[in-house]
Order: sequence, then structure tokens, then C-alpha cells
Amino acid sequence: MIPLQHSGFQRGIFPKRSVALVGTLALGLLLNACEPSDEISLGDWRRRSDFEGVARNGAAGFVVNGKAYLGTGTNYDNERLRDFWEYDAARNLWTQKADFGGATRSGAVAFAAGGKGYLGTGLNENSERLADFWEYDPAANAWRRVADFAGTARRNAVAFGIGANGYVGTGFDGNYLKDFWRYDPAANAWTRIASYGGSKRIGACAFVIDNVAYVTAGNNNGTPQDDLWAYDPATDTWTEKQDYDDNAIARSYAVAFVVGGKGYLATGDGTNKVWEYSPTTDAWREMPQDFEGANRTNAIGFGIGSKGYVTTGGVGSAKLDDLWEFDPILEYSDEDD
Repeated sequence: MIPLQHSGFQRGIFPKRSVALVGTLALGLLLNACEPSDEISLGDWRRRSDFEGVARNGAAGFVVNGKAYLGTGTNYDNERLRDFWEYDAARNLWTQKADFGGATRSGAVAFAAGGKGYLGTGLNENSERLADFWEYDPAANAWRRVADFAGTARRNAVAFGIGANGYVGTGFDGNYLKDFWRYDPAANAWTRIASYGGSKRIGACAFVIDNVAYVTAGNNNGTPQDDLWAYDPATDTWTEKQDYDDNAIARSYAVAFVVGGKGYLATGDGTNKVWEYSPTTDAWREMPQDFEGANRTNAIGFGIGSKGYVTTGGVGSAKLDDLWEFDPILEYSDEDD
């Protein structure tokens, strides 16, 4: 060891050049301490109360007055179902409601309009395609049959509600489809509306922002789709919007929901990537964090308040009953509950 007096330093005394070097080092350390070491990633998932019905895929659901309702679908034994459930996000609580009024089914569609829910189409126990439609009144906890869907009987279509009306389109009736229909509950009548300009498809997704509907994803003859179409009911017109980023994976049988004026696309065949769509900029953005549950298809997605939710679905032959909540402004953590 070099004695202190021979090292060029004396205890408590430094040469001028050394003082400058030490000062520079200290300043650098201080600046580094003030700068974030990692970029903050927003958008995180956490697991919530499992769906209390039997695990299933191919269910249908809607949101009325801040509560989600879902039911029907297919269980582990490939039996089709008709039980129905309510999810209260504020209390993180599931409650069983009156069974769906029609036959057991999977691959149906549902929408909310005028404070009520509507569910129809799909496949029955014999894999026959259906066209019947039913109205659910949450206040009375009761179902009643309404006018049958005016298009062909089909499965795995898409549906959405805007204002007092509901809309149903695409799907499969033995052929891939792209027709769209409007349901008016006041008149209990269906009217055909304009079709979008893209490919026919099955297993697509839809979401609504500011009274404009967006339809995306799906499958056409074995090819997953990545185009996005916006429907304005005021003019009965469709406009093609921005596709996903070039590196995105197109998908089908995914889920979509709206939070904070933006649309989110998650799950689907072959991917857990989550994408965010902004109608203001007409741009997609890949979220930093993937969906944290098992990759799945034929799940249910919905938005309530400032959160999005994904539940049920299938992985191969397995059926799922977990529920995941997405908060787009929550800092990502890998230590969620």
C-alpha cells in the first residue's frame, strides 16, 4: 500500500486539478440522480374478481347504466349456455340475473340502446345459425322477444349501439358477410344501412366514440384483417381510417373497448399485444404493456368509467373465467395483485 504522504495527496488537501475532477464527478452524479433512469410506462392490467359463472368462450354482453351484463357462450363440455350475469365494477361484484330468454347459444352479438340490452343471432345447441333477438330490461330483470334480425341467420357478427338504436353486421351465414342493419326499438324494426368498403369478415370488433362506430379486425377466408372503418349514423356513411402500424399483427376474435375517448384492441388469435386508437389523430399506438392474462380468443371486452375489462374466452379447448382490468393512465408494475 502506498503511504499517504507519497501518494500525491495529503489528508484533507487535494491538488487543484484533482479538485476540478472531483467536482465534475460530483456534479455528474447529482445530475444523473435528478434524471429518471427508465422511461415511465403507462397502462397497466390487474386481475379482478373472477367471473362467477362457469368458464366459457363465445359469450355476448353489453353495458347499461355503468354495469356490465354477459352470458350465453360455450362451456368446457362444449355445451351452449343461457345463464346471464351482472358485473358491478364499483364493488367488484358479480350477480346472477335472469337467464337469457332465448335458446342456449354461442357466437351471438349484443348491444345496449336506450337503457336496455339486446342479444341475438349465434349458434344453437345443434350448431344451427339463429336470427332471433331479445331485449333485456335491467330494472325489471326480464327478457322479452323482439323482432327477429332482418338479415340472414348468422354467427360471430359484430354489434354496437349509438343513441337509441342498435346496429348489427358482418359474420358468417355459410358465406362471409359485410352487410349492416339498424334496429329501432321504438318501431321494433330493422332497416338495412350502407355497407363499408372493405372485405367481408367474421370475428371482427367494434367500438363507439362520440357517436361514431369503428369496425376493425376479423378474418376473411383465413386471412386476419387490419383495416379500420368508421360509421357515421347521421349520414349513413363509412370512412376508411388508419390501419395498424406496419409491424402490428392483424387478428380476429379479439375484444375492443373504449376508455377516455380512445379505443383499445386486445387479445385475439396469436397475440397479447394491446393497441390504442385515437380518433383525434387517426393513429394507432402499440401500448407498452401486453395483456397480462392468457392469450385468448372469443372473450368479452367492455369499458366502464375510466377502466377497460376483459373476461372469459378460450385457449385451445380450455375455457376461461378470469377478469382483468385495464387502466390506461396507471404506471406499469410487474407486481400486480
